[in-house]
Amino acid sequence: MVAETPAEAPTKARPARSEKAEAYVVPLTARLMNNRNFLAIWFMLPAAAILLLFLAWPLILGIYLSMTDTTIGRRGVFIGLENFELLADDPVFWLSVYNTFLYTLVASILKFVLGLWLALIINEHLPFKAFIRAIVLLPWIVPTVLSAIAFWWIYDAQFSVISWSLQRMGLIDEYINFLGDPDNARASVIAANTWRGIPFVAITLLAGLQTIPQSLYEAATIDGASAWQRFRFVTFPMLTPIIAVVMTFSVLFTFTDFQLIYVLTRGGPLNATHLMATLGFQRAIPGGQLGEGAAIAVAMIPFLLAAILFSYFGLQRRRWQQGGKD
Repeated sequence: MVAETPAEAPTKARPARSEKAEAYVVPLTARLMNNRNFLAIWFMLPAAAILLLFLAWPLILGIYLSMTDTTIGRRGVFIGLENFELLADDPVFWLSVYNTFLYTLVASILKFVLGLWLALIINEHLPFKAFIRAIVLLPWIVPTVLSAIAFWWIYDAQFSVISWSLQRMGLIDEYINFLGDPDNARASVIAANTWRGIPFVAITLLAGLQTIPQSLYEAATIDGASAWQRFRFVTFPMLTPIIAVVMTFSVLFTFTDFQLIYVLTRGGPLNATHLMATLGFQRAIPGGQLGEGAAIAVAMIPFLLAAILFSYFGLQRRRWQQGGKD
């Protein structure tokens, strides 16, 4: 019997690799680098680390301090909700809550109304429009402390330019005590905050106005809609998502305002302008009661969350914007 040569010998068929086996050949790192979700998470890690370091950690520390009797220079012990029980019986705290809500509500409404009115004016075809927009942004660009110092001079009991002008026009007999009277002080700080916040609302709403197609206005005009009807049924519905975002930030900024109040009045007179932020600072730093000050700051969290949830669910997710019903 003649032996088979190697060339004539039958070759054994190699087992075909399955698709799953082929997939394992590709290195894990290469597959991850081609995965969009992994890359998105990887690029977000630095920002997430910064947020955890500068936002989440202070929040956790503040909640912990609010449940202790920590003072400056002395490590406190855990006392549970005792600080919050003391605040519940503190009339100054409840006055600061009232001042905060009044300050936030009135200032936010004024900023929205005046900002929307200013945005509608700037949106028209005006000469020197770019220059006007730059002027409008000035109150927002100027640092808060400098704005507060300027208003402190404007409201000065002896050198107020407002009182001087009104007296020269014969409208008043004596200078107005802007920051010495409780009611005048509340109105004065609200006016200062409104002046500073209008540019942010106006410029943001102006950007929204410029995204509305002109064809909608042309169609409404052909149908015989008046200027008010065009605003009511075209402009306002199209601006609602932007209004939700703008008012959310406006409420948050106003509710947590500190610099303007502290420079102008430091909470006076008679605690009439104390907000929760300024009272918490006063109790924690000058007063030395870190636990009590932290408790006041923590008490602000539910109100801020409520404002955010109302803005998101009440304004931003309205079904009629997509053609449905509420």
